[in-house]
Amino acid sequence: MADPRFFKVAGPFTLGQLAEIAGATLGEGCDAALSFRDVAPLNTAQADEVSFLDNRKYASALRESKAGAVIVHPEMLKHVPAGAAALLSQDPYRAYAKVARAFYPRPALEAGIATSATIAADAVLGEGCRVEPGAVIGAKAEIGRRCHIGPNVVIGDGVVLGDDCAVGANASISHAIIGSRTTIYAGARIGQDGFGFAMGPQGHLRVPQLGRVVIGNDVEVGANTAIDRGAGPDTVIGDGSMIDNLVQIGHNVQLGRGCVVVSQVGISGSTRLGDFVALGGQVGLAGHLTIGSGAQVGAQSGVMRDVAPGETVMGYPAMPARAFMRQFATICKLLKLEK
Repeated sequence: MADPRFFKVAGPFTLGQLAEIAGATLGEGCDAALSFRDVAPLNTAQADEVSFLDNRKYASALRESKAGAVIVHPEMLKHVPAGAAALLSQDPYRAYAKVARAFYPRPALEAGIATSATIAADAVLGEGCRVEPGAVIGAKAEIGRRCHIGPNVVIGDGVVLGDDCAVGANASISHAIIGSRTTIYAGARIGQDGFGFAMGPQGHLRVPQLGRVVIGNDVEVGANTAIDRGAGPDTVIGDGSMIDNLVQIGHNVQLGRGCVVVSQVGISGSTRLGDFVALGGQVGLAGHLTIGSGAQVGAQSGVMRDVAPGETVMGYPAMPARAFMRQFATICKLLKLEK
């Protein structure tokens, strides 16, 4: 069970309800009326808790689990212990996410504005917003309905947030238009100057950064991530993109829909990512590149050329994954020969 000091559990739910929530099929002979009170890992789950298996390497943990119900792929049904109910899904992890969200829904937002918050007279706040102590909301900012503005957040002049957004403690947002249901985690910096200079021996002359940051709907921006505003064109983050902590996104960068950017990635200015691109941790992308839709880049890779749609690359400099693995295997063989 999650620590009740931090998480409030809903339910209980019957097995039939959970199957409907998860979009899963009940295993043969399972009692849809069985009641469950929580979710838990395979190794700690009890008879009134639900668990899941998404990785075959943990099949032994599934066989030994005391969970009352488990969400599994149909191919793993044979590993479900006797007495446990099976919820069968082609995508067990996604099904589990739906079940966990049912047990732990997002807490209802209690509207209110702290007396220590500073809100410009011409800022507009939608109904049901909560503004925590120390927050600052600038002139002509527009905050949608049911938004949660955390402690010491700074929202600059003219910034627009859609409905149901959340901005974590100490984050700052300027020069930005943000869609609905987007979450900005603590300490994020959105809309600051892009890193643009006219370089020369007489000194580096800053180029005015005259664009914005445009973020779509259902986006997450991780803690201490920085997204620079554009130099003229906008920096754009597409709908449904998930950006981890400690990511740097340079000016004029464009992310398509559903991109996943893992921690410590750096994307240089004017690079464009198509839809559903995935960048592993600590990837570095040079500027002015095009990364095609569905491409994947392995962790710690350095990308210096365009990547075709659907291509998987890795290494430094990044190359097609098969080529990288062949090179690695060859080096290992050479080392063995040397010994």
